[in-house]
Amino acid sequence: MDFEHLPNQKVGFGKRFRDIVRYIGVVFLVGVLVATAFTLWTPASVLPRSAARDIARAMATRVGRNASPVPPTATPEPRELVGIVAGHHGSDSGAVCPDGLTEVEINLSVAEQVEDILYSNGYDVDILDEFDDRLNDYAASALVSIHSDSCNYINEQATGYKVTASLETQTPIESNRLVNCLISHYESVTKMNFHAGSITYDMEYYHAFRELDAKTPAAIIEVGFMNLDREMLTNNSSTVAQGVANGILCYVRNERLGTDQ
Repeated sequence: MDFEHLPNQKVGFGKRFRDIVRYIGVVFLVGVLVATAFTLWTPASVLPRSAARDIARAMATRVGRNASPVPPTATPEPRELVGIVAGHHGSDSGAVCPDGLTEVEINLSVAEQVEDILYSNGYDVDILDEFDDRLNDYAASALVSIHSDSCNYINEQATGYKVTASLETQTPIESNRLVNCLISHYESVTKMNFHAGSITYDMEYYHAFRELDAKTPAAIIEVGFMNLDREMLTNNSSTVAQGVANGILCYVRNERLGTDQ
């Protein structure tokens, strides 16, 4: 055996071994870098922020195999609608007292209080002007026009309230029931007398009765005389409003009246 070549063979082997180790190390390092890059890379990193957010929300809210479905939000039941005409509002002052008290301010005050009471009891309310464009084919569960009577002194009998429906109504049963509810509850709350003998032609053929949707029950109420009933109409308007509201609630709730059989 030729021993003179052994040192050179050892040197060659050591160099090749170091080259192999270096190669493996480079491959390993590259593998680590690539793995790290793929770990850090997500679709969101290359998508617009808004698109990435939408995808994240969709992934977070999707229903999985074991997830409980989210129940749909219940649609609230629509509230019944009641129309209230504030007599003379948007048109003129109505009756006027010598000291300047006007019918329209009484009517509007009562109408707004009636609105609050009905709304708190679960009903939507439209307050309408005297000649409101919305009155044309107006459809609601009921409509009541609120007015006050003259401020002139007539006699000691010129006190109390009046209620009537249209003599031409196409819903006579419903409208008459609305009238009866108003009479019963208004008198009960205010302790005022029903002044049936002074119901006028203008009340029975009130213009709004002809403008409404034919299926809308309607009535007009004169809540009192601005002369002898002034104290009730001004300083106790909340009582007046409660009486009107109770009458309307009686009708829309189909409450039983003492006259019902």
